[in-house]
Amino acid sequence: MCGFIVFIGPNGAVDVRFPEALETLHHRGPDATGMEVRDGAVLGFKRLSIIEVVDGQQPARYGRWTVVFNGAIYNYRELRDELRIVATEPIVSEAEVIAAAFEHWGPSALHRLRGMFALVAWDDETGTGYAARDPFGIKPLYHLRTPDGLYLASEKKALLPFAGPVAGRIDHDALSHYMSMQYVPEPATLTPTVRRLPAGHVLTVRTVDPTPVVEAYFRPTFRPVPIGERAAVSVIRDALRDSVHRHLLAEVPVGAFLSSGVDSTAVVALAREVNPDIRAYTVGFSGGSYSEVDVAQRTADELGVRLTATFVTPYDVIEALPRIVWHLDDPVADPALVPLYFLAQRAARDVTVVVSGEGADELFGGYEIYREPSALAAVAGLPAPVKRGLRKLSTVLPEGMRGRSFLDRATTPIEERYWGNARIFSPEQKADLLQGHVVPLTDVTGPVYERAAGLDPVSAMQYVDLNTWLPGDILTKADRMTMAHSLELRVPFLDRVVYAAAAGLPAHLKLGRTTKYALREAVRGIVPASIVDRPKLGFPTPTRIWLRGMVGEWAGDVFAASGAGDLIDLAYVQRLLAAHRAGRADHSRKIWTVLMFCLWHTQATAPAPAVPTFTRPLADTLVMAAIH
Repeated sequence: MCGFIVFIGPNGAVDVRFPEALETLHHRGPDATGMEVRDGAVLGFKRLSIIEVVDGQQPARYGRWTVVFNGAIYNYRELRDELRIVATEPIVSEAEVIAAAFEHWGPSALHRLRGMFALVAWDDETGTGYAARDPFGIKPLYHLRTPDGLYLASEKKALLPFAGPVAGRIDHDALSHYMSMQYVPEPATLTPTVRRLPAGHVLTVRTVDPTPVVEAYFRPTFRPVPIGERAAVSVIRDALRDSVHRHLLAEVPVGAFLSSGVDSTAVVALAREVNPDIRAYTVGFSGGSYSEVDVAQRTADELGVRLTATFVTPYDVIEALPRIVWHLDDPVADPALVPLYFLAQRAARDVTVVVSGEGADELFGGYEIYREPSALAAVAGLPAPVKRGLRKLSTVLPEGMRGRSFLDRATTPIEERYWGNARIFSPEQKADLLQGHVVPLTDVTGPVYERAAGLDPVSAMQYVDLNTWLPGDILTKADRMTMAHSLELRVPFLDRVVYAAAAGLPAHLKLGRTTKYALREAVRGIVPASIVDRPKLGFPTPTRIWLRGMVGEWAGDVFAASGAGDLIDLAYVQRLLAAHRAGRADHSRKIWTVLMFCLWHTQATAPAPAVPTFTRPLADTLVMAAIH
């Protein structure tokens, strides 16, 4: 796990700001710094040493290729053995394996890599650079085109020094999408000139013309096939066991995140087969009924692993949230960011790598909303004229009246009604919030649904989440909150072999009497019986309660001081906050979404944006102000 910044341009000169920009990624790689200047390219690297600790320095070279990469290649030893047969130079580290793979197979080497990665491979001979992300978007990669050439980096913050004056400039369409989806969908960012390379894509750029060409090399999808339950369960179990075991490859201590659910429990149980002493980590909240620590502790006791718990207070939220937003680069309004940040902080005191359960829901059908097509089928299957009449009826029913939402959704095509798990502000609410600038969410999901043509509704919804929600929310928060503490997070469910086992599942093996039916059956006997059928919870966050207390008071001050009044109607937001704090309504998701944006806006428009130095005295001041 590491961070890098690369410049590719006709002159290949090193900008004087390049070393400072590289240092903004220090949290991603505090163990070593490397830089290579080639004819037409400059590659800078920050290393977190995990595999080949002594010999794994980057940038790495083989033949005419120079490589920097962030991630882990779990089959690198097999590839190294294969390449050594034809090698003309020594091959030791993961990065050298990638460079040698490009030497012998060219960009098609990407199809041979089993793991998580963002990489740049530079070809001295042709003056061509190839940048790529893994098939699921586990690791991030940003790019910026300037008059001098193309910059690529692991995080957006490293590119901002080269982006010209960015304060006050914002991608309004991306903001509109964020306010409904709670994240900025790829490839956009809120900074108009900086873009993300989508998951499973490769970017090609040449010094003679630094205009990037982006194309997909891998598109995960779902193609259900006839398969019996017993065969499916066996394939899933074998694939997941193999993946978890491979994901433990490291020369440093490895731990695991453990919530109260089946996904992380399965990962811990299978990891224990290789490392009986693996340590597990969980997180809860001081006070209230949101903490799942007790369940996690019982699970750890049954598995025979040592569990360390950490607890988050409202004080911690106020203190850490500005720094969390800085690490994100763009706002992500998933409240689970907060416990994950503190969970990673605690785990990083003991281990350098953790394994976790992200991706299981998207691959195996873990969200309750995937049941919606069945629930709506009776109305959705009616003749078109009848549905049109019912839709008109839904528009005249009072807001909040029982049955209105059902009729509305049942008479709306899936391509228009489903854009992912988060549904924060409706288009009508956004028109008020954003003072009229609203763009349709089908701009994001439309092309995805086109590629999903022919899939059953459940698989189509999964496909949308796999291509939007998973990289935009789940994996972004996983990468940033762990890397904030120089901790590498690995996700065994998002493995090509596990994906292959999930891709062919028919709908009834995803949603049987429970969600993730086939997966639960596959880990039955591995996971404690009390967990196998337990509903999905993850690390539930008491946002509603926080915003009715001191965090809500602080949020009002953040709104007032954000300077975002030209972009959003702050008076409208303050009214939502007042109603929520008075207990008249639960607007916690909407308030949290705007709060994360306002914190981002405050940092983005600062004269010299930098990591917030949120000291204890300052935190005390804010908390006391909130109390009084």
